Amino acid sequence: MSHTSPSSYLVWALLSCMLGIFLVYHLYSFDKFKCLRWDNGPYSGAFKRVMTYSYLLSVPLIITYAVGFAVIKYKEGYVFLPSTGVIPNPSQNWTPLSKAFIFPLTLCFTFAWALEMVTHLEELCFWLFLVNANSGRQDWFASFYFKIWITGSITAVLYMPLVTIFTRSDPLKNEACTFLAGSLGSLCLTIWFMPILWSFPTFLDNLRSEGVDTATIVRLTKFHELNTIRVLFRYLFTIPLLVLGVDGVRPHEHTINENPFWTDCLTFIAAMGCVISSGITLIIFFPRSVEGEIAARDASRDRKRLRSQGSVMAIPGIDDETASMSELQSKT
Repeated sequence: MSHTSPSSYLVWALLSCMLGIFLVYHLYSFDKFKCLRWDNGPYSGAFKRVMTYSYLLSVPLIITYAVGFAVIKYKEGYVFLPSTGVIPNPSQNWTPLSKAFIFPLTLCFTFAWALEMVTHLEELCFWLFLVNANSGRQDWFASFYFKIWITGSITAVLYMPLVTIFTRSDPLKNEACTFLAGSLGSLCLTIWFMPILWSFPTFLDNLRSEGVDTATIVRLTKFHELNTIRVLFRYLFTIPLLVLGVDGVRPHEHTINENPFWTDCLTFIAAMGCVISSGITLIIFFPRSVEGEIAARDASRDRKRLRSQGSVMAIPGIDDETASMSELQSKT
């Protein structure tokens, strides 16, 4: 944070705002925000609601973090040091108002990261359950994988904010520890996804041999391809922040964090990986069916046309009745 340039946080802010715009557009196109209601459909249990809201809440938290620090970094600007030249103004020299926002904004990022790990862990455990299920009668909520998700989610939601809270006295250490704790957790989840990606083609072949319908195979194949791309961008998100975090907690000279090129480069890569992987998660959580949307749109258009034709057909009758009443009144 203190070593990165204002432009690095501007990239974070622009990409995260684009993710927020895409989220609003996608949810409106999906079902006009009906999926956000607690009682949306017969399968909207507490588990699905928790997964939906935990993911959706992480996006505005990331936007708040990125936009907030972008504004502060540009406000504080640069300073000239005789030994190193022009550098971004260190946080030690910031105004009291800017310093007051460091901890709240970092805490926003921490909660967003914790909620993201909750989402990723649920997907990991569910796909492990699905791939290793011996029959279709097994219950996800009674499985060992669901218990792992519960335990891991509670751990992530507790340990990420606690790391940020306990190190808040030193902003540089606070940022480094937050990056290190979050990247280690997310990197472990990403690595654990690799066996699923490796075994999933065999899982699809087994489904085909069992006579599963083509639509299900196509849907699962699409999810597999999206997961493969998302895992790649998760690495682009976690590894750069892991490098910055490890270098930041070193007690001696910081090789990476004090290098302007590598600091901004790793920050740019992490921002791209975070936003793109979150966007793919949105597509997986709320998969749009273009064919179904077109059919629903055509059906709605047909109903409107029929109602319009029905009202037009009713007009002559009304006019005839009105004319008859006028004629009767004139005769009387």
